[in-house]
Amino acid sequence: MTHKILIVEDNENNRNLFRDILEFHGYAVTVATDGHEGVAKASELMPDLILMDIQMPGMDGMTATQMLKKDPATNGLKIIALTSFAMQADREKFLAAGFDDYLSKPINTRELPQLIQQWLEAKV
Repeated sequence: MTHKILIVEDNENNRNLFRDILEFHGYAVTVATDGHEGVAKASELMPDLILMDIQMPGMDGMTATQMLKKDPATNGLKIIALTSFAMQADREKFLAAGFDDYLSKPINTRELPQLIQQWLEAKV
């Protein structure tokens, strides 16, 4: 069974890089360019994992995640924060806000597929 991954990222280069890496490793990838589109696609597709950028125009990743976690239909989705913030307090803030984990940018592209697999296997 192919796992479905939703990438919510406003930076086109990052979106394309993440999508290409994950598709190469056999994942079915859908992309969204902002929080509004991310919430809509998450509700429609019910992906196995969401990679959610934090800083986006319109609706940011924090707001989008809070909306998904408040909705009984989507509150079980695994959502990983993607951010350039890399301080320990930031990680704790994201976990407290409902994210299942946190990944700081720039992302190690060699480690990304392994991390995705670990998150998919984790019991959250």
